[in-house]
Amino acid sequence: MTRYPLRDGYRCVRERTLALALPLSAEDCCVQSMPDASPTKWHLGHTTWFFETFILEAWEAHFKPFDPAFRVLFNSYYNAVGDKHPRAQRGLLTRPGLEHVRAYRAAVDARMLRLLAQAASPELSALVELGLQHEQQHQELLLTDALHLFSCNPLLPAYQAQPVAVAPVAPLRWRSFAGGLTEIGYGGEGFCFDNETPRHSVFLQPYEIASRLVSNGEYAAFIAAGGYADAALWLAEGWDWRGAQRREHPLYWRGAGAAWQEFTLGGLAPLNPDAPVLHVCYYEADAYARWAQARLPTEAQWEHASTDAGLDPLFGEAWQWTQSSYAAYPGFRARAGAVGEYNGKFMVNQYVLRGGSSATPPGHTRTTYRNFFPASACWQFSGIRLARDAP
Repeated sequence: MTRYPLRDGYRCVRERTLALALPLSAEDCCVQSMPDASPTKWHLGHTTWFFETFILEAWEAHFKPFDPAFRVLFNSYYNAVGDKHPRAQRGLLTRPGLEHVRAYRAAVDARMLRLLAQAASPELSALVELGLQHEQQHQELLLTDALHLFSCNPLLPAYQAQPVAVAPVAPLRWRSFAGGLTEIGYGGEGFCFDNETPRHSVFLQPYEIASRLVSNGEYAAFIAAGGYADAALWLAEGWDWRGAQRREHPLYWRGAGAAWQEFTLGGLAPLNPDAPVLHVCYYEADAYARWAQARLPTEAQWEHASTDAGLDPLFGEAWQWTQSSYAAYPGFRARAGAVGEYNGKFMVNQYVLRGGSSATPPGHTRTTYRNFFPASACWQFSGIRLARDAP
């Protein structure tokens, strides 16, 4: 038994979540703009529920829940824990009020900090670390969900000030890789999610990958060339999605041609042609790649190429779609108990994204990190890096 240095990390992560919610009003925090999004108040409650349910209930002497009703209200998808409030109805939870949820956080934080002041077993330490990584995922979701919410408001409010201008986009260069037998997956010390393991061998044919992400200007050229009207560029399911959604441009673009604007966390602004295109779904990314006479990389190619210093940026701008379906690595085993539901049960009808976005907490990602979403998801900060077979 050793003292595990998580106490300061716990406090830092929990305080950052509150800081991210600070620009939002109580009304902002309660509204759910679509079934795939969640209200900020629910994010604040659910991340607290994780520590209360999986750690305090098991490790705290004389445990007593803050509010027994929260076990159902703030359960997301853990069937082993019990009943859940329907996901699409989270925006109907006008009660408990925001201040009551904040009091819930404060009470659980005080109890967690007392627990972490004591010597912690490796099992407890691992659960706390998982909870902190889980909360960092929800920090990003809080921002993506708030952006979607504000985009639905005719006042087009800004969450934050407009960012500084980005540098002119560099010429796209192709980085060549010989392929061969290589290993992917996490194999080091420290934290990783279970879906990043086990490390295993894959064989890659020679390939090339783009040195940078696709820019807004390049994607605007795809639109101007009739990319959204050319069925030959689209997967059949994507073509049907485009028609059903009446989609003719990325989710947060407005206007057309030289007058394109983009709604961002900083509000509505002229489209920056040098910035990476964001908020495109898998269907859009795949159609653009076909138009550009390229394709999306596989996740194994992306990870294999990630050690190349010529790839910029891997992190900090956009999650990058890969053409790989989200599935278990050879030898994958989900953890026992409710926490085993964290990743494994979602390995169907989703695609893997790699990297990290401007909304991802600093230090949260790594080259083996596997994000995943359905092919139609576009409210996340998702973009495009091209690949192609070597000539």
